[in-house]
Amino acid sequence: MSASSPPLLVLAGPTASGKTATALTLARRLGAELIGADSVQVYRGFDIGSAKPTPDELGDVVHHLIDVCDPPDAIDAAAYARRADDAIAAVAARGRVPLVVGGTGLWLRALVRGLVALPPPDPGVRGSLEDEITQQGAPALHARLARVDPKSAAAVHPNDALRIVRALEVHAQTGEALGELRAAHALGADRYPTLFAVLDPDPDALTPRIEARLAAMLAKGWIEEVRGLLGRWPRDARAFGSVGYRQIVAHVAGDVTLAETERRIRKATRVYARRQRTWFRSEPAVGWRTTPDDLLSVKGMRRLEAHLAAHPGSPAS
Repeated sequence: MSASSPPLLVLAGPTASGKTATALTLARRLGAELIGADSVQVYRGFDIGSAKPTPDELGDVVHHLIDVCDPPDAIDAAAYARRADDAIAAVAARGRVPLVVGGTGLWLRALVRGLVALPPPDPGVRGSLEDEITQQGAPALHARLARVDPKSAAAVHPNDALRIVRALEVHAQTGEALGELRAAHALGADRYPTLFAVLDPDPDALTPRIEARLAAMLAKGWIEEVRGLLGRWPRDARAFGSVGYRQIVAHVAGDVTLAETERRIRKATRVYARRQRTWFRSEPAVGWRTTPDDLLSVKGMRRLEAHLAAHPGSPAS
């Protein structure tokens, strides 16, 4: 972190915790521009299922890093951090406050603290692991990952073949667990002076929010959105593997009934939210676990404004 690094506000939390509405209120109060940290909202056309803010919702608030990739494009944490760095610099140069909002934990860690240095991919090791995935299925290798790298396994879905292979590849190359390497690296210095707040609702309160949001998304035409996207992009495009989209793709293909699809989405979303809560509870950069009401209270706003005022280059300093 250099002396000229602008101060950041980061607002994170599990899906359906109210991040977008809270961030929009903060942006209007603080003169901020939003910088997304959502691994689905970056994709063009993936609107309803990612809860992407609409132009009407945004109003006069500028939002960066949504609709920046086509569905087949791969964007990893390092690429995200580079794009976010550029957006932050531009926002700060305009005298505005950079407010990062999203729920993709690894992307936020890459931005705030950087990524651990890892060996480059080994085609031989990776090819062998990919063959095993094909023969045995991703859950079998996820079980192996849980034995050698429980931190990574806890943060990765059992069907996420890409991340399972990478974690096992790193373990084979280094003899060390990727989760432990990342945890140690996360204790390093910040890249920016950051106030990292997380909305942390009780699971019992989050579940009905997830249910209501799913019903609203389906009513808005989520299934029709997916049909249209499948007409333009291949089914194996990376974005189709995200929570909810993956289940609707199977329904559109005729493999699963609508009722079963809804059940699967509810279950997958609850699991995803639980993984997000686990991630943010173990993220050392997090300095404030809060609620929308607490964050937007007089006391909460004073805390945010004090952070901005304490660092050179802030519009509030």
